[in-house]
Amino acid sequence: MQYGISFLSIVPLRAEATDTAEQISQVLYGEHFKVLEYRKKWSRIRLGIDKYEGWVDNKQFQLCSEEEYNSLHKQKPKLVLNLVDFFNTNNNQLLPICMGANLNALSILNHSFDGEFCGTLQPKSKFIETALLYLNAPYQWGGKTPFGIDCSGFTQMVYLLNGHILKRDASLQAKQGEPLSFIEESEPGDLAFFDNSEGKITHVGIMMKDNYIIHASGKVRIDRIDHTGIFNAELRKHTHKLRVIKRIV
Repeated sequence: MQYGISFLSIVPLRAEATDTAEQISQVLYGEHFKVLEYRKKWSRIRLGIDKYEGWVDNKQFQLCSEEEYNSLHKQKPKLVLNLVDFFNTNNNQLLPICMGANLNALSILNHSFDGEFCGTLQPKSKFIETALLYLNAPYQWGGKTPFGIDCSGFTQMVYLLNGHILKRDASLQAKQGEPLSFIEESEPGDLAFFDNSEGKITHVGIMMKDNYIIHASGKVRIDRIDHTGIFNAELRKHTHKLRVIKRIV
């Protein structure tokens, strides 16, 4: 078994071993992973944080030892809080990174950083404050950053920046936590899940107070939510059908 670390700001995680394949997620700076299959140009990996699997370009990560991987895996993530920041590399170049970059591998990558970060468990009361940092970020399938993010990437990163681990996809996140019986029982920070006509969970957002929800649909936006689902005031219609609200924290 081989192991790796992302040394670039945002690396596409693809469904297949080609640049034209679907981006199913992203590997942010400092994320560690197992290399399940190593080919000449591409590797199939399993991320340490959420066990998500996909293909990455071999030029966009560096291998590390099993001991280094295990050490990183035991540590609580220290994540960059600024929208954009920079590392100093070992040859004194600046490397741009974004909110959510993981600082745990700085010594392994021989980089230095003196910006703001968070590495402690935060209370649920901080979730909405973090979520608002992504407001108006454009929707991007597989995205995990303020420059492009999907619905489950948004919820995952908001929770992660507060020290809590969510799975990557909405359907997987829906298996975590405890369901609530009524929307009135929800608290800011709870997750609302929505399904399609076939009953499959396809969307997730973060509950706010007073029956509002913040979620990624076209962009990270705030809408009303009721027992039917999300109501888009601009379109004057419900856009997502509510399936369940769950309390993770």
